Formats: sequence, structure tokens, C-alpha cells
Amino acid sequence: MEIIKPLLQCLAALLLSPLLAGVINRVKAFFSGRRGQPLLQLYLELYKLSRKTPVYSRTTTWVFKAGPVIGLSALLAALAVLPFAGRPSFLTFEGDFIFLLYLLGLARFVTVLAALDTGSAFEGMGASREMQFAVFAEPAFFLGLAALARVTGQGSLAGMFGALTGESWRTAAPVLALLTASFFIVLLAENSRVPADDPNTHLELTMIHEAMALDHSGPELAYILYGAALKLWLFASLIACMVLPRHSGSWVLDSALFGLALLGMAAAVGVVESIMARLRLTKVPYLLITAFAFSSLALIFQLGR
Repeated sequence: MEIIKPLLQCLAALLLSPLLAGVINRVKAFFSGRRGQPLLQLYLELYKLSRKTPVYSRTTTWVFKAGPVIGLSALLAALAVLPFAGRPSFLTFEGDFIFLLYLLGLARFVTVLAALDTGSAFEGMGASREMQFAVFAEPAFFLGLAALARVTGQGSLAGMFGALTGESWRTAAPVLALLTASFFIVLLAENSRVPADDPNTHLELTMIHEAMALDHSGPELAYILYGAALKLWLFASLIACMVLPRHSGSWVLDSALFGLALLGMAAAVGVVESIMARLRLTKVPYLLITAFAFSSLALIFQLGR
């Protein structure tokens, strides 16, 4: 019976992750005074793409076809170690947050390889920018998790977020506030959201993540879109576990509150995209350096406590 709840948690992530993108779009439509897309638009797009036949360039190899599959597989594996409402994940062990970082790095690596395999100049520019920003985003995320491990005294993701309580915020509020801000900046950058990137842009010269998927079509494009939804769920889940360290003892109540916190995170992303303009490409590293500084300060403060 103990394995049932982690399986249900993974199933909830698989089924509900595309809903977050719908919430973001609805919030953006509200701010701009439009009706906007349907809440379940991404589900419809995934269904439509899954029924189409992919088209391949004659310059591509097996790397182009394998990229979306391996990338999605890595993100699915990441769900196994992802905590849900501060409760144990399906797979947990000491140092699993490093395993999570490697899975995210693998997904990025194969996506970049698939983009470069096309030989397209635009996809090459997108891949170059993706790796440039990853140089700043990944250390910020790693240091943030290391600081959180120091705060809680735990070495696993489930242990870290399971040990967070209201008392943790009272005793280490500055550290946790810095980490929350850092993780939110990394969420925006890693998920190609404004102000780091614009997921709705169609100007090839300014694209980052979207430029790497220009030549993908059919089910493989569906894998990329679904993987992006899972990645958004992953980062939003970590932040939701931090800002809502509630453990009532009821799995149903905790799960419901966690779901509301995730919807709140999606709404917050929509608000940011509605009130901020996209940064110039040369300014995005400064944003990520800010996240790195927040994580570093949080670790320094915790070491000094």
C-alpha cells in the first residue's frame, strides 16, 4: 500500500502538468483584456500533434529523432525523485538532488544536439544561447539545493522538503526567502518564460528554446511540448513545497493544498509575463547572476548561523 501514494503522485504530475501552461495563458489574457486560449489548449495540441506524421530534413540523422525521446525520458525519470506536497517521492536516496540536476542537464544536452544536427543557423543560435544561459542557471540551482540541504540537515529531496515546517521559516526566514527568489528566477529562465525568453515569439533572431524546435513536427514536437510542461511542473513543485511547508497528516488535504499552490505558481508566472517586458539577450545573464548571488548568500548565511 505504501507504493500506491507515490504512484498516484507521479500520475497526477503526468496528467496535470499541461494544465499549468493553460493557467499562465489565461492570466496573461486577463491582463491584456482578451478572452485567451482555452484552459486545456495544450492537451488539444498534444493530441493533434500525436496524430500527425513527422517530416524530416535530409540533413538530419538519428540524433535528431532521438533528442526529443531521450529528453522526455529524462524528465519522466526526474519525476521519480520529485517530492509531492513535502511527502516522499517514488524514488529517494541520499544525494538524489544531484541526480535530478544530471537528468535536467541530460535533457538539455540532447535537445541541443538535436538542434545542431539540423545544420540550421537559427537552431544553432538557439542552442548556443541555451548553453550560455545554462552556465549561470545550473550553478544557481545547485547552490540553492545545497543551501536547503544545509538548512534541513537532509541529503535527499524528499528529506529536505519533508523537513520544512512553519518553524523552519521562523528560524531561517532570510535564507528560505532568498532560495525562493532564486528558484523562481531559475524557473523563469529554465522554462523560457519572460523576462528571460518569450515562448510565444516567432522572430528567429531572438528565439532561444523555441528556436531549437523549429524543425521538429508531429509526435516528436509533442514530446518537446510535453517535456516543457513537465519541467515547469518540476520547478513549480519545488517552490510550492518551500512556500507551503504544511504537513497536516492527511495526504488528501496536503495534496489539495499543494495543487492549489502549483496553480498559484502558474498564476504568478502569468502575472510576471504580463507586467514585465522581455530583457535584451545581453541582460539575461545578469538576471541569472542575481539568482546565483541569492543562492550563494543563502548558503553563506546558513553556514554562519
